[in-house]
Amino acid sequence: MDIGVGLDANLNLTLDEQAQLSEEAARLGYTSIWTPEGTGQDSFQLCGMRWEASRKAAPEGLDTGIAVSPVMYRTPMAFAMSGGTLSQRTGGKFFMGIGTGGAYRPRSRRALGLKRFSALALMRDYLAIIRKLVAGEEVDHQGEVVTLRGAKLAIDPPPKTPVYLGALGPEMLRLAGEMADGACLNWCNPERIAWSRERIAEGAAKAGRDPSEVKMAQYIRVCVDDDVDAARLAYAKSTMGYALGAQVPTERERQLGYRAHFERMGHTEELAMLDQMREKGASRDEVATAFSDGLLQDVGYYGPAAGAAAAFKRVSQGLDTAVVRVVASRPGLEPILAAMRACRPELIQ
Repeated sequence: MDIGVGLDANLNLTLDEQAQLSEEAARLGYTSIWTPEGTGQDSFQLCGMRWEASRKAAPEGLDTGIAVSPVMYRTPMAFAMSGGTLSQRTGGKFFMGIGTGGAYRPRSRRALGLKRFSALALMRDYLAIIRKLVAGEEVDHQGEVVTLRGAKLAIDPPPKTPVYLGALGPEMLRLAGEMADGACLNWCNPERIAWSRERIAEGAAKAGRDPSEVKMAQYIRVCVDDDVDAARLAYAKSTMGYALGAQVPTERERQLGYRAHFERMGHTEELAMLDQMREKGASRDEVATAFSDGLLQDVGYYGPAAGAAAAFKRVSQGLDTAVVRVVASRPGLEPILAAMRACRPELIQ
C-alpha cells in the first residue's frame, strides 16, 4: 500500500507553504501528494507546483493527484488537455480524479445553468471520452449527456494519464470497475472499503477486466493535537459538511451522495438527531460537539500523535493508496506537520 498526503484549501496555506510541505512530504517518505478541487485555486496548477517542490528532496518528484475534480466545471477536452500536460511535465506521475461534485443536486445544476441529467450517465460519458483522448485516440462519442465528434488531443506522444472516478454508491463503484483506472473513495471504514472492492469487481467482470487493475485510493482524515478537545472539534467540523450537508436534507437528498453513504454505514439515527439540533437553531460548534466518537473514529482519527499511525493503519485496510488528509486544529504549519510526521509511511508500513 502506498501512503500519500492530502492538503486542501481549508488549511489556508500560501503557495510557499505548500511548496515547503511538499518538500517535507518527500523527506518523510510519502509517495504522493493529493488535493481536492472546488472553485478556488486550480488544482492542476497546484499539483504541478507541488511536484516541482518535492523534487528538492526526491529528484523525480512525488506522484501527485487530484481527488477529485467536479466535472461540471470543465469539458472532457479541457480535462484531457490539463491532465495530459501535467502528465507530460511530471513524466507520468500524475493521477486525475474526476467526480460528480454536486451534479445530482438540482440547485447545483441551476447555479451553472445546466439541465437535468443522470449523474451516472454524465460520469460514463466523461470517462469514455477522457480516457480515449489521453490514449491518443480520435473520439466519436454520442452520449446521453455529452457528445464529441472527431475530437483528438494534440499531444504527441499521447499522455497516458490514469483517470480515477470518485465513487461512493454501488452503481458509481461498478462504473469505476467497468471503465476507470481507479476509484477515489472517501470517508469509508474498513468494512465499506471491502464492500466497495466487491462492487468494483462486479463492474470489472461486466467489462471483462481484471479487477486488480482498478486501484482504490482514499483520503483518511487525521487531526493531531495533545489538546484532544481541540482536535475533536476540528475533526468533527471537517466531517459535518459531508455527513450532514450544508442544509438539512430532503428525503430525496438523504438517498444521494455523502448523506446516503454515511447512512449506509449505519449512522442514520445519529444524523437524524443532529438534523433536529440544526432545525432548532443549534450552533455549528454545538452540532460538531454532539457527534459521537463512534462515528468520528470509525472513518479517521483525532487525538495525540502517538495514536495516529495505528488508527490510520486500521482504517486503511484494503486500499492501494491511503492518503493522510490533514485536518488542522489551529492555524499555522505545526499542526499540519504534526499529522504528517505522526502518520509517516515508515510507521504505517
